[in-house]
Amino acid sequence: MIRKSMLSNGVRLLTESMPTMVSSTIGIWVENGSRYETPVENGTSHFIEHLLFKGTTKRTAAQIAEEVDAVGGVLNAFTGKEYTCYYAKVLGQDLDMTTDLLADIFLDSTFNADEMERERQVVLQEISQAEDTPDDFIHDLFTLNFWKGHPLAAPIFGTTKTVNGINREHLRSFMAARYRSERVFLAAAGQVDHDKLHARCERLFGSIPGNGKPDPISQPTARPLVLNEQKKLEQAHLCIGSPGIGQTHALRYAGYVLNTALGGGMSSRLFQEVREKRGHVYTIYSFVSSFIDSGYFAVYAGTNPEWVDEVLDVTIDEFRKIAREGLSAPELARAKSQLKGNMLLGMESTDSRMNRLARNEIYFRRDIPLDEIAAGIDSVTNDQIIELASSWFKADQMAIVTLGDLKGREVKADVLAPLA
Repeated sequence: MIRKSMLSNGVRLLTESMPTMVSSTIGIWVENGSRYETPVENGTSHFIEHLLFKGTTKRTAAQIAEEVDAVGGVLNAFTGKEYTCYYAKVLGQDLDMTTDLLADIFLDSTFNADEMERERQVVLQEISQAEDTPDDFIHDLFTLNFWKGHPLAAPIFGTTKTVNGINREHLRSFMAARYRSERVFLAAAGQVDHDKLHARCERLFGSIPGNGKPDPISQPTARPLVLNEQKKLEQAHLCIGSPGIGQTHALRYAGYVLNTALGGGMSSRLFQEVREKRGHVYTIYSFVSSFIDSGYFAVYAGTNPEWVDEVLDVTIDEFRKIAREGLSAPELARAKSQLKGNMLLGMESTDSRMNRLARNEIYFRRDIPLDEIAAGIDSVTNDQIIELASSWFKADQMAIVTLGDLKGREVKADVLAPLA
């Protein structure tokens, strides 16, 4: 059973009771991420995420870790473009203790100067690690250039320059402005009593101030381009994409089905054509990256430099065919079944249920029942697939970014000619 209530200060509480589960997962969600940062602030949300585990006036960093480890629990956090989450998964009997602990780190972290400097080095290493992992870094390169100049294009981690510029006063003022009750909610799933948790959260989180100023947001403008980033690597990594759709778009279910059929699994067109028939990649997949008001669709592949043109030719040919013909009846049915199966299998843990509660709240402000999602998937027609694909796969709005040792083999814009 899913329930939603509001604390006296406007903080929301969402729960899904799962009596057969032995665990509970609870998260504090803040509708704040790298999208809401200025260029100078870039990386601040992620830095705060790290520091909230480094000590409060009541607990040291070691005590925070020991308290969760002592009950076999998991304490963690993550930062996205549009939200940040601090969460814990424990046995149901330990939910009260965990809620107290989360409230302590969220509201009473000290931002100790020594801890801050140590964690700054950790974040800088995280940035370096991402840059040294080409199959991750290619995605940052793509968004940075495709949506150049827009906050959604900026890396979540920040840059070496911006992270080095963050100080304690900056962090305090950033949290005071953004971590307001209107932007904060709690989501819990598993062994949870909503009324009991509401009363506890009222006591623990009732002090969060409200009256925060909403941040104005704007849609990013896509920048079609072909960029060859030279780097000495064994493989060449590539990302090709186009403007997509936002989280609440009317054709979002068609987008899920199209993505699944094109590059969403071992039976997908790209996997079969490029890996199984040609053996030219180990990894190739498509994905939809969606936000409140916008998004993009893209394909990633890693291959030998000598095969980049062929991999792109096959990918672009599949774009062209889907935009013209859509999917065959068996493909459409298989993609729908795959999506529904993945959805149900993904709902078997309390942490996945907690995440679903939260994302529905952020993007829809209501629970979207699984039956409603399944019905939306089943309702997708081939005409909708063609409508979406023909709007996405246009030569004059696509971007290609490559990363690797392609000197003398650089990709040229004319590779997109079949989509013109």
